[in-house]
Amino acid sequence: MRHDTSVILKRFFFIEQSLIISQAGWLAGIEPIEVKTTLPRLIWQDAKTADDMRTRVFELRYPSRLMEIGEETALMNLVHEARNAPNALALYRSLLEVFKPALRKAYQDYLELADEIGDGPSIRFMRLAVQEKDEQIRLLADMLPPMEAATPQAKGAADAWVQALRQHQSDIGGIGLEPAETESDTTFELPGRVPFALAQIPARDHRFREVRYYWPDVIDPSFPYGDGLRLQLRSAISHLNEVWAVETGGALLHAFADDLEWEFVLDAARWTYDEARHCTMGLERLRQWGFDLSELPLGTYIYDSAYGQDPIYRLGMLYYFETKNIKRKPERIRSFVSYADEVSQHDMDFDWADETIHAAYGHHWLAALLKKRGFDDPDPHLIRARCEALVRATVDRATDAERQEIREIAEHLITRAEQRAADKHK
Repeated sequence: MRHDTSVILKRFFFIEQSLIISQAGWLAGIEPIEVKTTLPRLIWQDAKTADDMRTRVFELRYPSRLMEIGEETALMNLVHEARNAPNALALYRSLLEVFKPALRKAYQDYLELADEIGDGPSIRFMRLAVQEKDEQIRLLADMLPPMEAATPQAKGAADAWVQALRQHQSDIGGIGLEPAETESDTTFELPGRVPFALAQIPARDHRFREVRYYWPDVIDPSFPYGDGLRLQLRSAISHLNEVWAVETGGALLHAFADDLEWEFVLDAARWTYDEARHCTMGLERLRQWGFDLSELPLGTYIYDSAYGQDPIYRLGMLYYFETKNIKRKPERIRSFVSYADEVSQHDMDFDWADETIHAAYGHHWLAALLKKRGFDDPDPHLIRARCEALVRATVDRATDAERQEIREIAEHLITRAEQRAADKHK
């Protein structure tokens, strides 16, 4: 019936929302690049599913717009615990081995009982949710080996964490169409629990060249940005290094989910997913050009610039960089056209479209957050200016050794690219 349906979908919504926030917060603490750039797609898919659920609950309860956890507190206490995992592998395996399969089964059970005529709108998005959960479980299973290889010492704690989660979930009746079978104020003690804290130093994939500054021109004005082949290479390296934006998108989603509520979570999930796509654009171009991961610089200086700062400056940092270079993108697209570089042209074209959306996100949500904090005149540009100063201070701390290291890396890449171009024209 209508009321029962709304209760079930509300339960699913709150579970998805909690897991989205947990995954987003952990992005900066995950090492393998394929995991760091794939989880944002799963986060965005889940956010779209949760949004459909939320909308449907409002339809079924019209005119009420109230969404409260209510009697689901015990279940949600367990789901919230995912973010307090002892390490990134434990969080990852809790998704793969506990929560994603449980949700997939619950959604399939829902479809088997749902009435096509009475509840057709829910059936459409629930069918898609099942398909996406199948794909997500497959992707997470495929990426488990690099996750385990990145931190082999984490396996024991992850084993104990997942086993305890699975047991507690079974004890309360699991995630399904019926409410949890336990008292609403029940809490759970899990082995190795560590209260979540954002990684202030981002985890990096050790297959890359780990540096602070990813190209010489960032810290050395005498090194030209370049045109032609150098511009193509610089663009791809820049896209790869938007990994900092992936981590930052996740960090701000986690930090402000409660303050700015669901509409912000939905936008931040899309923002984080877009940044993951941009990072992957650069990585795939560089791989296609024949570079090995060990040759490619993966920097941290932008993420580092907000170290220990109020999370509002991480939101401001994304806003600053979205608006800093957006006017240059059409010019670079035209340059790639003149070089007959259709791949770089294609990537930059979509990048430009995304960044126009992101600039609007940054302005809107910074203003909303400042207003919530009591500012009478919430001007996002004040935060933007502070972020510019933070970045400049980080750049000014570059050492001669760092300038030398990144220049050698860049010159090696340029030489390799020029040799490849020469070989193609032989």
